[in-house]
Amino acid sequence: MASHSSNASASLRQAIDFLPQGIAVFDAGLHLAVANMRYKQLLDLPDALVKPGAPLFDMALFLADRGDLGGGDAARLAIERINLLTAAPIAVTQLTGNGGQALEFQSSRLPDGGLVISFSDVTQRVEAERALERMNQSLEERVEERTAALTRVNSELENARAKADAANHDKTRFLAAASHDLLQPLNAARLYTSTLIERAKLTGLSDLANSIEASLTAVEEIMSALLDISRIDSGALKPAPVPVAARDLLKKMEVEFGPMARERNIGLRIIATDAAVLADKALVGRIVQNLVSNAIKYTPPGGRVLVGLRRRGNRMRLDVIDTGIGFNKDQHRLLFAEFSRLERGARMAQGLGLGLSIVQRLVTALGLTLELDSREGRGSRFSLFLPATRTIRVASEFGPTQPEASVGALDYKVLCVDNERAIIEAMEGLLRHWGCDVRSALSLKQIDKEGLLEGWYPDLVLMDYHLDQTSGLDAIEWLRHNLGGHLPAALVTADRSPAVRALAEERGIAVVTKPVKPAALRAAISGLANQSRTPAKRVG
Repeated sequence: MASHSSNASASLRQAIDFLPQGIAVFDAGLHLAVANMRYKQLLDLPDALVKPGAPLFDMALFLADRGDLGGGDAARLAIERINLLTAAPIAVTQLTGNGGQALEFQSSRLPDGGLVISFSDVTQRVEAERALERMNQSLEERVEERTAALTRVNSELENARAKADAANHDKTRFLAAASHDLLQPLNAARLYTSTLIERAKLTGLSDLANSIEASLTAVEEIMSALLDISRIDSGALKPAPVPVAARDLLKKMEVEFGPMARERNIGLRIIATDAAVLADKALVGRIVQNLVSNAIKYTPPGGRVLVGLRRRGNRMRLDVIDTGIGFNKDQHRLLFAEFSRLERGARMAQGLGLGLSIVQRLVTALGLTLELDSREGRGSRFSLFLPATRTIRVASEFGPTQPEASVGALDYKVLCVDNERAIIEAMEGLLRHWGCDVRSALSLKQIDKEGLLEGWYPDLVLMDYHLDQTSGLDAIEWLRHNLGGHLPAALVTADRSPAVRALAEERGIAVVTKPVKPAALRAAISGLANQSRTPAKRVG
């Protein structure tokens, strides 16, 4: 039996010599019981320290003397090392070997108080970890550099954006001011031309007068389109949707485009409706205005244009349908491009091709949907989808449809106030030709100084918005205070901003946009004169 046990012990000893780890077993007194060759080799110990019975303290002291345990007193370092290995049931520590290799130790206490120490060369793993750490550090540095670079770029972009916003703001302010100065003489020219057209109807100058009118209309359309695009792109347009009676939107199209359609021998039909929609009245009106204008322009004489609403779920679909020249699907994108026109359309009507570009911009700004369907040579349907709302009872801004008055049929007293003398003279000429009793002034100060209203009470007031000393809205309030709170008034202005329209609507004041179109002016005067039939109450 003793021989068998001795053979087993020898076999175990031989087996552990082939393990890649260094292994040593110590008894309860921390004396070496057995150690393999790898243990001796990795620690580079002398033969005397790997013989059975060699104290663990002697091994630790040898390593300390050699410098493997760091600087300081060797005995103290040896004791600290032994305490580290034996303090816990299992301990894992690292040590740099005599050859500079990284050694990882695992020590385990045995039930009888002994100790088992195993360790292995983990130099490659440690180097890999250090390389990974260096890589991570390098990556972090690169990330910090990229972040700093992105921060600089973002800062530069923010500065550039701020400069662009400031430039856009300045451009918008400039265009707002310029539009007034540019449209003022154009307005006067339109008024003079309107008088000339009516007086030249039976003379050889009729064609010449109409040609001048057409040219002025083209200039007005181009300027209005460019101003609209500028306001949209600069963000100056702020949508403010409210419940709107759809009949008012449609009636406005009939009043504005009825004369144009009749002149071109085109049947314009507006379908009556009691529906209500949620919309920014001014901006949606501009969209429909462009769509109806285009439909009439590109429909040959004898054709038809239909405008109406249909309910589609919780939305209303506003259709503008024509029997015009149409287009094919390949031309859809071209339709909405700036300064781009279809060849056949360019032959039919003048313009820069900005109308549908403005429509597209407004539709996007309002978050609406525009649908189009067309057949080349057969006609087109443009459909604007608007949120439906409950039916609202809103007094229409338009009175009963008035028949087109003949020349000289407007027997009204009209007070005109404008700070441009040329516009005053042109307005006087046109209104007097229509049969109106007209008094005019450049300012409220002139009205008061010359006593223009003594013994003369106007049926209505046509007031410029940009006066020298006050706004037209405040001037109208002053007149109402001094003449009568019911005095009907219209603001005649080149300012097309929704803010001005909103202020005018709040005070019950109509808006006529410069350059003034005679048909629109006659319709406004007729509507205001109907209001004046209500007895006025003098308040001052």
